[in-house]
Amino acid sequence: MTSVALAVTDGMLHFELGIAHEVFGSAPDAVTVPWYDLAVCGPRPVPLGPFRLAPDHGLDRLRDADTVVVPGWADVDADPPGELVDAVRAAHAAGARIVSLCTGAFVLAAAGLLDGRRATTHWAHTDTLAARHPAVEVDPDVLYVDDGGVLTSAGKAAALDLCLHVVRLDHGSSVANTVARRLVVPPHRSGGQAQFVTAPVPDQDGHPLTALFPWVVERLDSPLTVEDLARRAGMSSRQLTRRFRAATGTTPLQWLLAQRIRRAQELLERTDDGVDAIATATGMGTATTLRRHFNRTLGVPPDSYRRTFRTRTGATTPE
Repeated sequence: MTSVALAVTDGMLHFELGIAHEVFGSAPDAVTVPWYDLAVCGPRPVPLGPFRLAPDHGLDRLRDADTVVVPGWADVDADPPGELVDAVRAAHAAGARIVSLCTGAFVLAAAGLLDGRRATTHWAHTDTLAARHPAVEVDPDVLYVDDGGVLTSAGKAAALDLCLHVVRLDHGSSVANTVARRLVVPPHRSGGQAQFVTAPVPDQDGHPLTALFPWVVERLDSPLTVEDLARRAGMSSRQLTRRFRAATGTTPLQWLLAQRIRRAQELLERTDDGVDAIATATGMGTATTLRRHFNRTLGVPPDSYRRTFRTRTGATTPE
């Protein structure tokens, strides 16, 4: 069982803390893998907006955790408490994975954990983070950054995206999707998706992309092109690309590839199908193409991914 410690002190944002507690605190009924051992750690009872929280453990518990989560820091113009900074730094030195949500990145930066690393935070505060910590490579245009053992997210909803990303790393895409369904949120938004887009992913009746998304997902085994998607949406390829970027922050082909990879992850976890069959089922065409995109996107080949997550869920790995 992986242990997760939530670091809380005066000045934390309760929304991001609640997100982390909801994701890591208990598994959905449909999930049978051993879940996280969650500890809420702080030096004393602390106010969180209109709430008051009594931590279960002191900040020294962070050193024993596999993963430390630092929620949003309310006042980015104020220095975070030295005891929190020291505890996070010590946890990282002890080998913990460090995750910050929203403006929690300012705590990680104060601890020196982001020096020489790529990181992000809420788009309204990226300039402040970059100016205060010039050794940090601040990326203002992404939802979250996974830089090895140090992970940072943008604001609010992106904090949930990063928590689901951590679940996906630990337990696979199928389990992460189950958690997302319980929370009634999209199962996967890639970290490279833009933070700030001109319009949300549309859900209103009559918007051409509303019907297009499920139509595409049902046809991932087909060799779809931008022209196919534009024809289905009743617009030109240029119009489709412009509306797609406005709605999702990415291009139609990048979004389509992300859906194909996600489907491949699910098939690798849940079925005994060979890589060739999965390549066909996801519209990749050949096992070589699937392996190339899968490795480039996730950093591991499909076979290694399957061995990792089929073993963790107790399923039988195909020969």
